[in-house]
Amino acid sequence: MANLAVVTMVRDDLFFLDIWLRHYGAMVGRENLYIVNHGRGADVARLAEGCNLIGIPGEAHKSFDMKRWRLLNNLVGGLRSYYDWVIVGDVDELVVIDPQAGQSLPDFLAAQPQRRVLTPLGLEVIHRIDIEDQPIGAHVLGPRRHVRPAPHYSKPCVLSLGTKIARGGHFTQADKLVTPDHLYLFHLKFCDFDAYRAAMDRRNAVTAEIGAGIKDTAIGRHWFAEERGEDRAVFDAFARLQMQEGFDMGPLRRKMHRSWKPRGDSGFWQFDRPDHASQYHLPDRFNGVF
Repeated sequence: MANLAVVTMVRDDLFFLDIWLRHYGAMVGRENLYIVNHGRGADVARLAEGCNLIGIPGEAHKSFDMKRWRLLNNLVGGLRSYYDWVIVGDVDELVVIDPQAGQSLPDFLAAQPQRRVLTPLGLEVIHRIDIEDQPIGAHVLGPRRHVRPAPHYSKPCVLSLGTKIARGGHFTQADKLVTPDHLYLFHLKFCDFDAYRAAMDRRNAVTAEIGAGIKDTAIGRHWFAEERGEDRAVFDAFARLQMQEGFDMGPLRRKMHRSWKPRGDSGFWQFDRPDHASQYHLPDRFNGVF
């Protein structure tokens, strides 16, 4: 079994933090989870008891995402001295090994060569509010069974190599693309309609507190109320995504490799990240994975 640490940063996202803690806590133990508590939230500290908490001031700043990834880069770099592998990402992102692999994620990583960066295939869990009326309880997958391809979330986030990670975690300076067949990153932003609305309310409040416009910040446009759109229309649109037969992700991984190239002269590497107007029904073997 690989010696594995998992790192995230959170500010008040208790819904996603609870899911993140249950997934990774059961996998590697809370003593190997590292959480940057932005704003030193008491509820975050209570929920994450037994983890390694790093409290930092919570003042809003227009460059907070740049500052966040500067901190995470250095934290990951330090932890690599003590762990075989480090996973780093947002609290609404989970790295998952396909049950078809027949082994746990730590066991899978133990069999991988060292000094690598692994890029799981990104899949976005979508709440089909037209046909999925059960609330999320102990598990997300089960009540939610639909995903759409999300190249934007195919992140190089599993590291045993010292390398710089770009803001947002979307790129690194590692020049080799490694995309194991059974490795996925599930993005949960759209996994529950009510949780989505609550999270967007919090993010809109942050940008309102900053008081700067979209062009003046290093933050995704979706953090701004004027870019949010109508919540129900966002979720209604999921029903119109073209349903794909089966669950063969090989073609998506091959497209990543065909488009692999330097990201200008930045020192980072990238693959194309097209939008896909498609969706898949998850096979039964994924039920209850998280």
